[in-house]
Amino acid sequence: MSKVGRKTGLSGIAMTVSAARAAIADAGLVAADIDGLATVGDTPRAAVQDSLGLRLGWGATVNSAEDGNASGAQLGAVIDAALAVASGLVRHVLVYRTVQMKGGAVALSDAVGGAREWMLPFHEYSAANMAAMVAQRHVHDYGTTREQLGAIALTARKHAALNEQAVYRSPMTMADYLGARPISEPLGLYDCDVPVDGSVAVVVSAIDHQRSCPNPAVRFAALGAALQGRPSWDQGEDYPRGAAWDAAAQMWSRTDLTPADVDVAEVYDGFTILTLDWLEALGFCGMGEGGAFVEAGTNIGLDGALPLNTYGGQLSAGRLHGYWLLHEACLQIRGQAGARQVDGAEVAVAAAGGGPLAGCLLLTR
Repeated sequence: MSKVGRKTGLSGIAMTVSAARAAIADAGLVAADIDGLATVGDTPRAAVQDSLGLRLGWGATVNSAEDGNASGAQLGAVIDAALAVASGLVRHVLVYRTVQMKGGAVALSDAVGGAREWMLPFHEYSAANMAAMVAQRHVHDYGTTREQLGAIALTARKHAALNEQAVYRSPMTMADYLGARPISEPLGLYDCDVPVDGSVAVVVSAIDHQRSCPNPAVRFAALGAALQGRPSWDQGEDYPRGAAWDAAAQMWSRTDLTPADVDVAEVYDGFTILTLDWLEALGFCGMGEGGAFVEAGTNIGLDGALPLNTYGGQLSAGRLHGYWLLHEACLQIRGQAGARQVDGAEVAVAAAGGGPLAGCLLLTR
């Protein structure tokens, strides 16, 4: 991981190269060993290849907003890398995600197209509005409360206090959460993730490399990237369920492990309601039971039945588009998470996406 912070002034390529070099060294490799390169947008692959002097046999760029579940939303680049390695096309794929805080206004005309031309006149300007509609429906159907959503945000902040790289580490109370300015009803400021600058890189390698790897290897047990219904936030037949349900079902169908075997859950928290959706979709609780499951934070704390987003999540540590979730899952399985380490963690889920976008990884020692 590169340095993470708000408005750091660092360029995308500088952060990417920093994270990439660290990941390659962590895997016991040198740049000459990397023969594949995959990413989710932002810093161009060509710039990274040139900066690191890579000689590639394969590469891919996944645009999660456009490609959706063609290969697993934000984690699609990781899934593509795993498939490329499994096919024998390449041996070591560097996968990275780099984000930068963006400033300045965006003309609405630049964003209009497809379904959005029907949404913008009704003030749907961002994913916050679509996530809020999901939350409203969850509240209506199951009685989910703001305090229950707040338990996710408060737990994230509590975990972030143990993470020196997290952007927000100061204590937060339920009064702070409920008193924050509204964003899109029923979501408030602390229901939304924190924009940051940063980059995360991982290396996906052939399984036989684990014998020469200087650090513990993390295995893929199963992957999920399915989308059975319409690629839409609000037109699904089983709304408010999102693509997370299809991706999770596909993942569990490809393993003998079950939700009861999971020691740590690192799941997308771009908005608190998306975390609730993932917890239900992954089978940690039933549909509509997510609010009760997270209430008071008892189940999702570091010593709870399902430690959740143990590094502080995107809600407090910072929004790296799902890749810090993967980074933390690997640290937990390797026993390298420091003060926030979950004792005996051997199985973890990393999941990213919301609405019509979803991808999930089941990871083991």
